[in-house]
Amino acid sequence: MPNNNYTLITGAGSGLGKEFAIQCARMGRNILLIALPGSRLQSVADNLELEYPVSVKVFEFDLSDSDTLKQQLQHITAQYDIDFLINNAGIGGTSSITSTSLERIDDIIMLNVRSTVLLTHLLLPHLLKHRQPRIMNIASMAAFTPIAYKTVYPASKAFISSFFLGLKEEMAHTGLSVSVVYPGPIMTNSHTSRRIISQGRKGQMGLLATPDIARIALKGTLKGYPVIIPGLMNKINHALMQLLPLSLKMRIVSREVKKEIPFGLSV
Repeated sequence: MPNNNYTLITGAGSGLGKEFAIQCARMGRNILLIALPGSRLQSVADNLELEYPVSVKVFEFDLSDSDTLKQQLQHITAQYDIDFLINNAGIGGTSSITSTSLERIDDIIMLNVRSTVLLTHLLLPHLLKHRQPRIMNIASMAAFTPIAYKTVYPASKAFISSFFLGLKEEMAHTGLSVSVVYPGPIMTNSHTSRRIISQGRKGQMGLLATPDIARIALKGTLKGYPVIIPGLMNKINHALMQLLPLSLKMRIVSREVKKEIPFGLSV
């Protein structure tokens, strides 16, 4: 019997989102890809449909535009049954708060926080129609510690962690599985690669290949794990950092992050 359900992936144009699309297609999952206009998503979809027996649909729009998001989701949910949501879209970077524009700060909050919550809220009724609905949310190891020179980004990821773990508890009686993934450093593009390299060996601890992060995240989500930290070094680092006083932990992490500033795009 053919599977007519779809997995919706945001931020699917490159990096981790694109890798989720590849691995979901490999599993035989139909996919809905969302990214910004100009992301060349159609070529990704065409290649996946050529290689795997799945249906891949493309939607290019700005998630942070609330009116457009609502209109697009009405269109999408009227045509496709969604039983798996992967909230992957997000932006960040490194700079001092005083040298970051208000527009850039607003962009981070609108995409990482507001649009993610709005998208999830709008899709919940459709997810809950299915027998085993799932939501995967990409947070970050940065969610565990306030960080100078990033300030807004880790705060947004801490929000994602808190919101979705709370949602998991609230939805426990419905059968909805909610997972939060906390990746370490990811070399998704030239900017992030330069930032990671600038930190030296300490900054590269816990660095995993994008396909490995996607594989671990999908495996854990499909098993119903609420908290997923990809990579042994990241698990060890998280456990050790929990033993330190907050002030010391912030000072250690912020000192390393400061090295990224010449290569950063935002806070």
